[in-house]
Amino acid sequence: MFNRTDKAISAVALVDSFKETMNKSTVYRILDRLEEDGIIHAFNDTDGLKWYARCKGCKDGKHTDDHPHFKCTHCGSMECLPVAIQIPSVQEYTIQSSEVILVGECADCFS
Repeated sequence: MFNRTDKAISAVALVDSFKETMNKSTVYRILDRLEEDGIIHAFNDTDGLKWYARCKGCKDGKHTDDHPHFKCTHCGSMECLPVAIQIPSVQEYTIQSSEVILVGECADCFS
């Protein structure tokens, strides 16, 4: 499924897509494994819903593609933005990850 789109797919949509062939727990186990293997990455949107998208350049156990995501308020699509972000260093804190969600209208909806 992730090979067919560059857009992120919500956990709810993935569970619904596979409900005829596997249960919810199996879907989540597979997603966890794909994430561990560096094939997909997960992030939460502004509503707390979990999304998954294909990684680019990540390896087993190490995600290297920190980037923001974009959520369209009109059509609800979510996608990775090809923009590198710099995670700041903050004195007395160790930052392991960050989530940046930009919200607005996608190119399809804006035109």
